[in-house]
Amino acid sequence: MSTRKALAFLLLAGCGTCVGVALAQSPSQSPNLGRPISEADIQGWDIAILPNGVGLPAGHGSPAEGAKIFVEKCAACHGDAGKGGVAPFYPALVGGAPLTSGIETQKTIANYYAYATTVFDYTRRAMPYNAPRSLKDDEVYALTAYILSLNKLIGENDVMDAKTLPQVKMPNRDNFIMPYPDRI
Repeated sequence: MSTRKALAFLLLAGCGTCVGVALAQSPSQSPNLGRPISEADIQGWDIAILPNGVGLPAGHGSPAEGAKIFVEKCAACHGDAGKGGVAPFYPALVGGAPLTSGIETQKTIANYYAYATTVFDYTRRAMPYNAPRSLKDDEVYALTAYILSLNKLIGENDVMDAKTLPQVKMPNRDNFIMPYPDRI
């Protein structure tokens, strides 16, 4: 075994021993790192939105409002009117052939997502890419409305909020298959 591999092995073995010792300690013997998590801390990260709309915050937004926000905060990656980005890893948000065309079919919001609430949840939690969780709830509702409108899933004058968003029927809702149903 080379010296480099032997050192790596010893380092990893030592780390495993340290972790094992740390896990075996009782809380009273802990190294006092961190602090207990409070309910307020949990609430700040408990932002999951369920398909039926449970967890949606107060607020509202229209496609017209969302169009303005999209130009400012989204178009640089997702392209003009969500037609596709500046690189392959920035996907189109509109269009897309039906998934019955084959597994290689480009997946978009209109042909893949089963629930409109998923659009809100993902946008709120992960967008914009360079500043996730920076959008206000009204901005997320407006962006969601804009994207749904571009895909002709709602009208140009429809307002999305906690009541109307879960009512949007996505084209793939009844065809969505859980990839690993045995893990539920």
